[in-house]
Order: sequence, then structure tokens, then C-alpha cells
Amino acid sequence: MNSLNITITGSLGNIGKPLTQQLVAAGHTVKVISSQESKKEAITALGASPAIGFITDVDFLSNAFTDADAVFIMIPPNFAATDYGAYTAASGNNYLQAVRNAGVRKVVLLSSIGAHLASGTGPISGLHGVEQLFKQLPDVSVTILRPGFFYTNFYGNMDMIRHMNLLGSNNGAAQNLLMVHPTDIADAAAEALQDGSKDNNLRYIISDEQSNATIARTLGTAIGKPELPWVEFSDEDAMKGMLQAGLPEPIAAMYTEMGSAIRKGILWEDYLPARKGWKGKIKLEDFAQEFAAQYHS
Repeated sequence: MNSLNITITGSLGNIGKPLTQQLVAAGHTVKVISSQESKKEAITALGASPAIGFITDVDFLSNAFTDADAVFIMIPPNFAATDYGAYTAASGNNYLQAVRNAGVRKVVLLSSIGAHLASGTGPISGLHGVEQLFKQLPDVSVTILRPGFFYTNFYGNMDMIRHMNLLGSNNGAAQNLLMVHPTDIADAAAEALQDGSKDNNLRYIISDEQSNATIARTLGTAIGKPELPWVEFSDEDAMKGMLQAGLPEPIAAMYTEMGSAIRKGILWEDYLPARKGWKGKIKLEDFAQEFAAQYHS
């Protein structure tokens, strides 16, 4: 395989770090965009070059994308955003302008399961519009990745487990959750970035599919609480709990809406009929060991 120049957004997060490691190991020249000067040394240590700046700066992004054979694009979470939809749309537009300015010909865009819907899915809703933007790019190969619910979201429930001895959300114990590990997303992104195809693609990424009751039991067993129950909250109680945990009201409302979309089954409706996509290797039982290590640390 020929060596490629690849630019990665998302710094060295749960996806960016293993993605960078894979691409460098494969012999590619990798540039990693981060907003933090403190990440420079860690990026360099992985064999990549750092580009430090903000995605609000189109000129910076355009320079970072220049000469790239392929670009991995993700919109980082921003809990300080008062209008999350507007933040997502603005970020997508900035990336789009930079791709155009730099003449990039291959893009791998991180979206989400549920992005087939324009509304009603909380933080995912804005990604629908971003997908539509990139689908309209002429002469650019665009692969859209739609991963499931991140396993790592359960780290945010540790206090609930410790203090309330339960796991729950505003969807029921029998509801199935389609989950994904960030490392499996990195694997799928690495394959797409190195794929010589010029076709546009849409790929779902799912590591495992289990009921909420099974999730609670599996995580509970790993941490020494095998009877850990899954409890369904009302939308109102879910919202109240997130506010008490310190989340800003717009963010709490957004995640309450996403939980409701899971309960109604609409989040997975585009994927479930065929269940086609990238099958991740890291199953719930595997993640449970990672969860236990964090829980007990």
C-alpha cells in the first residue's frame, strides 16, 4: 500500500489515539489536529505531527488539510454550547469549507446511528444536516460512519451505581441497546481512510447488541454487584437527575430526548431491518472488564 498523507481531527481521544497508532504503524504520514498545546508532545511521541488550533478557524483547518490525501472528520462534544444544533451545524460548515479550500478528495466523516433523522434524537439531530452537506461535495469520496451507542458513555453512570446501587435511564430494561467501542470505530475509520475506492459509502459500526437488563447485570457482575438492576426513569426524572448531576439544562434536555428516541425504537430503525455494517470485535463482556478497572481505580 502506498504511503498517504492523512489528517485526523479529534485530537488523541478514545478514537483519535488508536486511529493515529494504526495509521502510523501502516507507514502513513499522519497529522493530528488538537486545540490543546499540551497534546503536542504526546502526538509527536506517536510518530505523528501536531496541528494546534481551533475548528472555529477555517483558515487553520484549511492549512491543516492542505496536501492531505484523506481526512478524518469528527465534531468534538461541546457541553458549553447553549444551542447544540447550531454548534454542530457551524462546525460541519467549517469543516466543509476547509475541505473545499484544501482540495481534499477523500473524507471519512464520523456521524452516528440515528442520523437518518433530522430531529427528535437529541445531540444526534445536528449530524443529519452535516451528513447532507458532505453528500453534496462534488469530486470528493465521502464515507459516513454511523456508530452505535458508545460503551464509554456508561462511565458517566458510575456515581449512580455507587450511590444508588442501580443503573438506568428513560428507557426500559427489555430495550435493546446497540453499542460500540471507540477502538472498533478507529478500526473502521482506518480501513475507510486507506480504502482506494472513490465511491461514497455509509457504514454502521456495532460492537454488540444487548438488553439494558443484560448490560446492568454484566457491568454489575464485573464490579462485584451481580444483582445490579436496570431501572427505567420517566423523562422528567431523567432530566431532573442530569440537572442534579451538574449538566446544563440544554444538554440535559438533549440527552433526555435521545433516551426517549431509544425507548421509541426510532434511533435504530434505519439499521435494524438489514443489520449490515462493520461488526466490532469488542463485546459487552470485554468492555465490562475495562469498566471494572475504571470503577475500582
